[in-house]
Amino acid sequence: MICDIRISEKSFGAKTLFSNVNFSIDDDEKVALIGRNGIGKSTLLHILSGKDSDYDGEVIFRRGVSVVSTLQEHFNDDQTVIDYVLEGLPEHKELANIIRNYPSIMNDDLKLIDKYTKALERFTNLGYFTVEDKIREEFKNFQIPGLEDRKLASLSGGQKRIVEIIKVMHSNTHLALFDEPTNHMDYVAKRDFIEFIKNKKQAMLIVSHDRDVLKVVDKIVEIKDGKSKIYNGNYDFYLKQNSSTTANEMNDYENVKRRIANLKIKHAEYKRLKEKSRNPSTIHRFKMLEQKAFKELNELLKIEKPSFWIDENSLKEVNYKTADQYSKYKTKNIRLSIKNDDSKSKRDVLKVDKVSFGYKDNILKENLSFSLEEHGRLELRGRNGRGKSTIIKALLKNADPDFVLYEGSFWIDPTINVGVYHQEIEKDYLDLPLYQAIEKCYLDLNLSISDQKIRKLLNDYLFSLEDHNTLLRKLSGGQKSRFQLIQMLANDPKLLILDEPTNHLDLPSIEELENALNKFSGAILFVSHDGYFIKKLKAKVVEI
Repeated sequence: MICDIRISEKSFGAKTLFSNVNFSIDDDEKVALIGRNGIGKSTLLHILSGKDSDYDGEVIFRRGVSVVSTLQEHFNDDQTVIDYVLEGLPEHKELANIIRNYPSIMNDDLKLIDKYTKALERFTNLGYFTVEDKIREEFKNFQIPGLEDRKLASLSGGQKRIVEIIKVMHSNTHLALFDEPTNHMDYVAKRDFIEFIKNKKQAMLIVSHDRDVLKVVDKIVEIKDGKSKIYNGNYDFYLKQNSSTTANEMNDYENVKRRIANLKIKHAEYKRLKEKSRNPSTIHRFKMLEQKAFKELNELLKIEKPSFWIDENSLKEVNYKTADQYSKYKTKNIRLSIKNDDSKSKRDVLKVDKVSFGYKDNILKENLSFSLEEHGRLELRGRNGRGKSTIIKALLKNADPDFVLYEGSFWIDPTINVGVYHQEIEKDYLDLPLYQAIEKCYLDLNLSISDQKIRKLLNDYLFSLEDHNTLLRKLSGGQKSRFQLIQMLANDPKLLILDEPTNHLDLPSIEELENALNKFSGAILFVSHDGYFIKKLKAKVVEI
C-alpha cells in the first residue's frame, strides 16, 4: 500500500465537504476520483499533495513514498516550459542549485563537500543529468517539437495539459496526482496519455469525468454526500454497480420515510392515550412509549436524503419499481434553457469558403471549405494548434491580431443568434461575483435581466447561495463550465458553437448536456475529444 486516506471532516466555513472519506491506493494502482462539481475533488488532491492540512483525519504514506501532482492553473506564465517542467521534478531544483553553486563556495569545508557529493550522487540516481534531453525528446513524441522553449503564456489549454503530463512522466515518483488531465487534449495526445496510464509502473489518482479515461482505471472512488464509495473496477463496472447500489439506497430511504410516517402516528397516539389514561402505571407506560418514539423519530429526521443518480442506459435495464422510485427521488440535475422551433429549413447558417489562413508567415490551412445547415451537426477534428479554435474565432470575427486570412471567406448568417462555449472564460468576467457575471453576460448582449431570472438561473444550474457572491475565478472548473452554459444560451441561439464543452463537467451534467443538444433544433458546430460525446452527437466530420 502506498497511502491510506482517512478524512473524518473537511470544511470551508459553514460548508462541510467531507464527513467520512476512506480509501487506499496500492502500488501501481490506477484510481479515478469522481463526484459532482464542487464536491471537493481538487481539495482532496491538495490534501494528498500537502498543500492543504486544515482537516480532521490523517493521510498515511508508506515511508519513502514520493508524490507529484499536476496543476490546472499556472501562475508564472513568463516561465519557459522546460524550466517549469524541470522545476516540477522532485528535488531537481534543490539538487541543481547545489551542483551549480557549491564548487565556488565550498573550498575545504567538509560539510559542504559532503553535501555536494551526496547531491551529485542523488542527481545521477534520479537520471537528472540526461532528463532535459529526454524531456525534449518527449515533446517530439507528442508531435509538438520546440514547445519546450516557449513561454507558458503562449500555450493553448491542451498544450499546457501535455506539459503537465510530461512533467509527471519524468518525475520518478511512486504516486502521481492528476487533476482533469485530458481537458483540452487533442485525440492523439489523449490516446498516448491513456496508453501511459495503462503501461506506466506508477500509482495514479486521477480526478476525471473523461469516460475514455475511466474505462482504463483499476478502481473508481466516488465522493458523494461527503463520503467515499469504492468501486473495484473500471467505468463499465461502476455504471453497473452504481445502478444496483442506488436501487438499494432508494429502498432504504423509502423505508426510512415510511418509518418516520409510522412513528409520527405512533407518537401522537401514545401522547393521546397518555393524556386520556387515569391509571398512574398506564400513564407511565404510554409516556415511556411516547418518549421512545420521539427519540427514534428525531434520529431518523436527521438522516438527509442521499444523492441518487443512475445513467440513462442502466436505467433502461432496471425494473419498474426502481424506475418509479428514481423518478421520485433522483438528485436534481442542471436544466438547460434551450428553446426549439419546428422549422424544416435546410438553409446554410455558416460557411467557410476556400479559405487559406495562418499567423504571419505560418500558413495553418489552405483551400478549406465546409458549410453547416440550420439543423446540422458538424465536428471540427484535428490536433491542437492546427487551427480549430482559430476557425471558430474567425467565424465569430474575433481573431487574434496576428491572424492572416490569405484568401476565401468565413461567414455566419447575421440574422440568427449564436451561442458560444469557449475553452476558457473571458478575463473580464473572472473577477466578478457569479451573480454579477450572469448579469453582465446578459447586458453585454443587450438583453434584459432581472434579479428573479438570475436567481432562477442559479437554481437551474445548481449553484448554492454561497456561490452567488463568489468570484468566478474562485469557482471550481465544473462550476465555471455551468456559468459558460448559462452564457452560451442567454440569447436563445439558433446556432451553437462549442469548444470542448464536456471539460470539467461531472457525469450527470455531461449526460444532461448531451441529451439537450440531441433535442436542440438548431445547428451545432463543435470541437471535442470526448469519444462518448462525439458518438452521441453523430456529426459530420471536417478534418483540420
